[in-house]
Amino acid sequence: MTEKCSHHKNKRRKALRRCCAFLLILAFIILFVILLVWAILQPRKPRFVLQDATIFNLNVSAPNVISTTVQVTVISHNPNSRIGIYYDKLNVYATYHSQQITYYTIIPPVYQGHKDNNVWSPFIYGINIPVAPYNGIALGQDQSNGAVTMNIKMDGRVKWKVGTLITGRYHLHVTCPAYIPLGNSKSTGIVVGSGIKYTLSQNCRVSV
Repeated sequence: MTEKCSHHKNKRRKALRRCCAFLLILAFIILFVILLVWAILQPRKPRFVLQDATIFNLNVSAPNVISTTVQVTVISHNPNSRIGIYYDKLNVYATYHSQQITYYTIIPPVYQGHKDNNVWSPFIYGINIPVAPYNGIALGQDQSNGAVTMNIKMDGRVKWKVGTLITGRYHLHVTCPAYIPLGNSKSTGIVVGSGIKYTLSQNCRVSV
């Protein structure tokens, strides 16, 4: 009886080992195929261009308080011919000397096909945003000098689509330097309602 039980146990162990070995081999094959397809397709990260910025308000009301209202136009391009990109919710905001001076503006999720372009024109604003006193002073000086440099940033997540396969989420960070020649609007800006529109055509840094 004992020998019978031992024989059955050995059979179960062997079957379990075979099952585990099969699952490991299957997982390895699937991973290898995914890596091979990825290497052949050579996915490239999207490109972003800050096309223009319309300044409606950029005001220092105290040494450490800034109010900003800006509309920006950002163009994203998918350089891949076989890979689509899903943009999850994107947060757009502005920074000045590494300090955030606007609230987040949300761009809803969107899919970008092969070689496609997307154009976004969000308003970003901040009312009485406290900053370091030296930044308020620096902004006032920049305005007096006739030019302000800030960064338009976009943070979010992306997923890649290859055929019917959709990958997990990857962090996306975009930084667009915006050199705005305030005080020189007659030669470089266009009056748009109560704002002044500046054409920038500035390439952005993209990290995925």
